[in-house]
Amino acid sequence: MTDTGSSSPEAAAAGCPAHAGAVRLSGLEYQQTPSQLYRTLRREHGAVAPVLLDGDVPAWLVLGYSEVGYVTAHDELFARDSRRWNQWENIPADWPLLPFVGYQPSVLFTEGEEHQRRAGVITQALEGVDQFELGRECEQIADELIASFAGSGHAELMSAYAHALPMRAAVQMCGMPHSGTDTEQLVDDLRISLDAAEGDDPVAAYGRVGARFQQLVKEKREKPGPDVTSRMLQHPAGLTDEEIIQDLISIVAAAQQPTANWICNTLRLLLTDERFALNVSGGRLSVGEALNEVLWLDTPTQNFIGRWAVRDTQLGGRQIKAGDCLVLGLAAANTDPQIWPEGHVGAENAAHLSFSNGEHRCPYPAPLLADVIARTAVEALLERLPDVVLAAEPQELTWRPSIWMRGLTSLPVQFTPVVQ
Repeated sequence: MTDTGSSSPEAAAAGCPAHAGAVRLSGLEYQQTPSQLYRTLRREHGAVAPVLLDGDVPAWLVLGYSEVGYVTAHDELFARDSRRWNQWENIPADWPLLPFVGYQPSVLFTEGEEHQRRAGVITQALEGVDQFELGRECEQIADELIASFAGSGHAELMSAYAHALPMRAAVQMCGMPHSGTDTEQLVDDLRISLDAAEGDDPVAAYGRVGARFQQLVKEKREKPGPDVTSRMLQHPAGLTDEEIIQDLISIVAAAQQPTANWICNTLRLLLTDERFALNVSGGRLSVGEALNEVLWLDTPTQNFIGRWAVRDTQLGGRQIKAGDCLVLGLAAANTDPQIWPEGHVGAENAAHLSFSNGEHRCPYPAPLLADVIARTAVEALLERLPDVVLAAEPQELTWRPSIWMRGLTSLPVQFTPVVQ
């Protein structure tokens, strides 16, 4: 999600007394250091802050760790079906966040028994993925990607490695080859539909993605294989082709961008923090610890939109009206001083909310599979290019201008060229 709009952090009331003094979550000067924004909001508003989305649409940002946990654990109060929203009459057809809140017939927006049915199919399909085999496939993908730039002695890892690897791994899990012209086109269309650059047509790209998955489902109905798509088709719940197509897109989208940013944010930490210095013998913190620390301090999904109040209720001392939108402040919750009173985040602890919580958290075993992909990507790069270093000063690295995701614009590195 890319932010647009005014850079002013202050906003007038949006026709709602509760939103007087609300902060705009678009065009923030805090984009490079959003932790400053979260501290300010927590100090001025507490655990639940009134905010304005693009176009000054009112919402609530849930900042507290326990409050995010409460919202995600109580679907009967805070539901996922966005058709409940009380602001639809104020949402224009070209609203930038519409792709993320407009109701779609995917597992993301289902509730109750329907959600359990759809999520159950995904869970069982993902449980069939052999994690050791996935690791070997990721190593093969990593070798191919690294080979494409190893001889040059330099690379921009965001585009050449971190984004490409999880996307290729995800489509292979679904039953497509991880390389080839067909896969290359799908990977590119998925990138455009998830994170369009200037000049891209995300609507057309998303249409091509849907058509390719429709073709994949047809192929797997005729000739099933040991893959996620075939297992979804064979599940006794009997999902329709359209349901499976929508949920496959959700699976691949969730596997790609968050995992890509997890990989790149971890590489940044390893290359800039002396605690992880590769030339220090003994006592060096591990790749696993770096991966976990990133989930606490630079989690790939900063904020998630959202939940919608089923009825009037209270949260964090705020009066929440039926149909109000709540944005889950995952990054803010992970650094809540209520759980880290000394100001020190213990990276060895895995109780972060980076995969959310409750019924709509990332379905098991998706976080484990994401960890296999990310860990293999990081370890493979450090093994193949042992003297890799940043090709820029750490302070020159910039974050994407987004309040929603946490990812670098680029990660330039240099290393001794490897002769193939």
